[in-house]
Amino acid sequence: MITIYQWSFAVKLFSVLGCGLVAGIFFAFSTFVMKALAHLQPAQGITAMQSINITVINPWFLVAFFGTAVTCLLLTISSLLKWHQPGAVFLLIGSLLYLIGTVLVTIAFNVPLNDALAIANPNSPESADLWARYLTNWTVWNHVRTIAALAAATLLTIALCNQTVT
Repeated sequence: MITIYQWSFAVKLFSVLGCGLVAGIFFAFSTFVMKALAHLQPAQGITAMQSINITVINPWFLVAFFGTAVTCLLLTISSLLKWHQPGAVFLLIGSLLYLIGTVLVTIAFNVPLNDALAIANPNSPESADLWARYLTNWTVWNHVRTIAALAAATLLTIALCNQTVT
């Protein structure tokens, strides 16, 4: 029989690993993928990023990204219900960092930029300006997502280490 403690541990562990994995994905984009794409001609960069934005929608990424969001939502609720327990503040802040700094930022900023790029004609005269703006704006918001996911992983790890058997 699986106990509440084991479920709690499993949800926290999945959240820590998910936040770390997502932070790593975003870190890769911030530190070298976008820089490599910036070295391409605008039409090539746009075409490459359009392809990336299509292929990222796959079960593995979606489970990591949204599965972590679901467990962070559960941890947010749990932390509020068990506020008196050790690590509750780390659970709350870590979960909210992921939900707001990663998921909400993605939906509010990165996805609209991706959607605008998706309909762009890479060979149009205005594509160079669009690509320059995209590279700058998308990367800034990606830095935010990277930092938020990494901070969330850190705080959730602290909460996991503070978990007590109840």
